[in-house]
Amino acid sequence: MTIEEVDRVLFVGAGTMGSANSLVAAVRGYEVVLHDAREETLDLVPARHDEIGAYLIERGYCREDDLVAARGRVRLAPDLADAVERVDLISESVFEDLGLKRDLHRRLDESAPVDAVLTTNTSALLVSEIEDVVDRGERFAALHSHLGALLFDIVGGPRTSPATVDLLRRYVLSLGGTPLVLRKEHPGYVFNAMNGAVLAMALRLVIEGRASRPAVDRAWMADRGAPMGPFGMMDLFGLDLVLDAWRRPFEDEAREALRPAVMALLSEQVDRGRLGLKAGGGFYDYPDPAYQEAAFLTAEGPSSDVADALRSALVTSAVALAAADVATPDDIDLAWTAATGLGQGPFGVIDEMGHDAVLATIAELIDAGLMPPGTLDATEAWFGRTER
Repeated sequence: MTIEEVDRVLFVGAGTMGSANSLVAAVRGYEVVLHDAREETLDLVPARHDEIGAYLIERGYCREDDLVAARGRVRLAPDLADAVERVDLISESVFEDLGLKRDLHRRLDESAPVDAVLTTNTSALLVSEIEDVVDRGERFAALHSHLGALLFDIVGGPRTSPATVDLLRRYVLSLGGTPLVLRKEHPGYVFNAMNGAVLAMALRLVIEGRASRPAVDRAWMADRGAPMGPFGMMDLFGLDLVLDAWRRPFEDEAREALRPAVMALLSEQVDRGRLGLKAGGGFYDYPDPAYQEAAFLTAEGPSSDVADALRSALVTSAVALAAADVATPDDIDLAWTAATGLGQGPFGVIDEMGHDAVLATIAELIDAGLMPPGTLDATEAWFGRTER
């Protein structure tokens, strides 16, 4: 199941993402080295692998005997010089700090085998912000994974060779994953960019007093057939990580204007230790959150206005990605369905609603102050392009 060019994979950063990706690679037959500068983080890897392994079995990805064999292929390495020996592919998943990532990739470039491919799993930074520190620019790219889903964004930098992109695409396929090769880099890649727009709309609705948190989640779950709503999703991701994402200024004026209020809302939870699912409580209490109760969806009638706002945030962000030529509509839908497990992507929503209904809904949201006026023009322009 492995590809010819890759035998040993080094994962740098043994947090949740590095632990998950390392176990998936080991299950699929790769020799794995997992490095972290903090030995206490490496000490947590066996327990993390147990938890992730149980999830993989539950999802039908592997069997228990596969996990036993996989654990024998994983070596923990606290020393970076030792960790890089004889590796063919490196996946970095350290904290989202540009200086930290640049310094680390500079060291990896200097010490790793000359033919090794270097990748970053950054979710917030651009590959072009990091790649100039390495000499092997043709063998440097973003390989971005999604926790809980085998969707991988592949993004080349200014010097990345087609051969490197192809190697990473085949590596993802060998994992049983879905490779999404972007046409150009973009903040949040594809899924995160769309989901970020949905979460921002959800936060706006609550902050401006237009709906309660349960009402927002109820509307999304009922409209999309989703197992949880935006606030449940934020609990799943970790409210501390969501807060970190909102600490960075946005180019989008509407989202930037919302940022102080969002940070205050999230900080209130984080300061109380309510970080979400991993802490036993966030916007909901775990292990039995209210949104999993049978009566949750029927507690009150779902709000069509709230559902319209959330759905339109998804659709307009998808159109913006297609208009910017980040990815094709088919790939954008693929990113959404692969990451969420839902059966319909945003362009499927557009096809179902029809262009006129989509534009009418956006116009109503603009009148309500929930979307900037330019959204209607941009969406209408894209529809005009596709109808020619």
